[in-house]
Amino acid sequence: MKVTGKCFCGAISFKAIVDPTRVIACHCSDCQIFSGAPFRAVLPTPVANVEVTGTAKHYVKVAESGNRRIQAFCEVCGSQLWATEGDGEPKTMNLRLGCIEERAQLAPTIQVWGHSAMPWLERFSSVPMHTKGPSSPVKTDSSSP
Repeated sequence: MKVTGKCFCGAISFKAIVDPTRVIACHCSDCQIFSGAPFRAVLPTPVANVEVTGTAKHYVKVAESGNRRIQAFCEVCGSQLWATEGDGEPKTMNLRLGCIEERAQLAPTIQVWGHSAMPWLERFSSVPMHTKGPSSPVKTDSSSP
């Protein structure tokens, strides 16, 4: 599947050919902290399948597993874009699903680090969803997204 993505301000963009069956929802505490969200969705993609325009800033972190991971982000707007291996020549880019234009078509097929998943996620679908801001109508089953 062909996808395009960019940071919020547009300083960095990419095109990629991805396998839509490889989307991962990661519940590790590192992803929670980095994303500022209860989990982060990523799409592992071979580096050779990604064409980047612009230059990302890098931060190297050491995961709980001991692996070094390069976190790529836009230094202008702060958007997180991808992560790669921190040692040796990178082979895989874990594209951040939130910056991919076609993200609505890319549902996670696996969840990892479930021991640190937020316990309230199991009942999240029962929380009322407004169509826009909190003063907008509550979405019903027949409402469009």
